[in-house]
Amino acid sequence: MSDESSELADIPGLMRIENPGKDELTAHCVELTHAVYPHHQVYGRYCTIHEYVDCPPEQTFDYLRQGHHLEEWTCSLRDFTPTDTPGLWVGRDRLEEDTRIYCKVVANAEALTVDYHCSWDQGDQLWMIYLMRVVPAQLVLGKPGSVITWTNCRHPYYDTNPHPGLAPRSDRPWVGDYWDLFYAGHTVEMNNLKAILEHRHRNGLPIGVAPSRAVAR
Repeated sequence: MSDESSELADIPGLMRIENPGKDELTAHCVELTHAVYPHHQVYGRYCTIHEYVDCPPEQTFDYLRQGHHLEEWTCSLRDFTPTDTPGLWVGRDRLEEDTRIYCKVVANAEALTVDYHCSWDQGDQLWMIYLMRVVPAQLVLGKPGSVITWTNCRHPYYDTNPHPGLAPRSDRPWVGDYWDLFYAGHTVEMNNLKAILEHRHRNGLPIGVAPSRAVAR
């Protein structure tokens, strides 16, 4: 172990209890802790939100993995229909007029993860990735229900539209123009998700709904 610690100590910028020591490590952590943080420092590269939901994790996961439910809990994604590519849907993002959004769901039942791979205007490169995980609340909070985490990473395409020629009109705003509002907007949507799941679970209703005929075909 001492040989390993010596080797690690040679790595620039590495801070462990062995180097530089407890007091300096604690002081550094205090220095990094502030009462107020600039918006860009908190949400500049990543946007993560989380919420407790009084609904069993298995049912929460099953609801999220069925992509047509995005039409219920998101603010603006509507009218999904399947494309000719298996698993790829196209719908409307009513955030901007005449804007198509493409989406594929990548889910893992064992890990309770649901990732939405999306993009505006085209479905060949799905670069807008919405990473969601359902955690059994009993495991982390000691009570029934689910904890949902949701993370977005700021892909470079948020800053520059890679396919401007596919926009429905030249003056249409780009999805990246809304990045500073992602935390607020996703919080609204998470609250929608929580309200839907808790209402149906509390009242003994089916958690999910059948997809429209267009989506189910």
